[in-house]
Amino acid sequence: MRIVVGMSGGVDSSVAAYLLKQQGHEVIGVFMNNWEEDGECTSEQDYADVRAVCDVIGIPYYSVSFARQYRERVFSHFLEEYRRGRTPNPDVMCNREIKFASLLELALSLGAEKLATGHFAGVEKRADERYHLLTAADDNKDQTYFLCTVTQQQLSKAMFPLTELDKPRIREIAREAGIPVYQKKDSTGICFIGERNFKRFLSGYLPAQPGDIYSVEGEKLGRHDGLMYYTLGQRRGLGIGGRGTCERWFVVGKDLALNRLIVSQGADSPLLYTQSGLAEDASWIAGFPPAADGERFDCLARFRHRQPLQQVSVRVQGTNVYMDYAVRQRAVTPGQQVAFYKDDECLGGAVIA
Repeated sequence: MRIVVGMSGGVDSSVAAYLLKQQGHEVIGVFMNNWEEDGECTSEQDYADVRAVCDVIGIPYYSVSFARQYRERVFSHFLEEYRRGRTPNPDVMCNREIKFASLLELALSLGAEKLATGHFAGVEKRADERYHLLTAADDNKDQTYFLCTVTQQQLSKAMFPLTELDKPRIREIAREAGIPVYQKKDSTGICFIGERNFKRFLSGYLPAQPGDIYSVEGEKLGRHDGLMYYTLGQRRGLGIGGRGTCERWFVVGKDLALNRLIVSQGADSPLLYTQSGLAEDASWIAGFPPAADGERFDCLARFRHRQPLQQVSVRVQGTNVYMDYAVRQRAVTPGQQVAFYKDDECLGGAVIA
């Protein structure tokens, strides 16, 4: 087949391209530049790495800018969520709106049958004639959490060549093949922020509104720099002393109306835990939920990347998902994604409300 590989300059996508080439496919590497402002984003070096890797593998490569699409479909939503006092996860939206939309469209225009990425995930067409998003063999690196909102159409064109491999083996393959990025560190964080100070970056787009920090008992404890800079369960950067005990302070809530940050002492404060929750804008891989509207079903869920799977009972009402947890959950954060699982597959996801 002719296959386009989304290449980031990292070892994972490089090995994905190498393996497909070794299997006899016609492989084309495409590097996406989704951010064009000056800053710490490493896109220039990353593209240099892509060029070097493609030269070693012996495949053609392109660089394409999706900066406008990224701003319109991902970054604007990112800012709006922060305006609402929530903590968004742009990587989930980037996969659905950019990688498996804009990049997939480009791949098809190049005559490709499939779009491959270096994600740790799997895809399989089963007897029901539907495509299933499967968890990767390396549970520690599994990235289905970030892919939980892709559609049937997108998944039908997806390939994940690394699904059976763990990270040490991937680096070993890269080293043996002479791929120059075999020791390159994994990227962390959000590309458009990079190594920059997060507060400084965000304040360039959203005006900060400092306010007061209050305990749950109503005592004024200090000042915050703006509610958008804090997330549920956060303990660093609060600037509050021990107040007579050794217990640290943690963010347990935000009062947007009064612009107050609410804190409580103790990592195990009951206010950090919930037994149930609501998620919205549900997206199901199959195109429909696992049960009829209003009916309850049991499954597993992950409220953050790499969190061990949690047992939940779920009721879907339209695009809303009402969740009851078998074990109370700590710091389930509005704006973040929840991904749902059954056996070896990801069923879909929704945004925690």
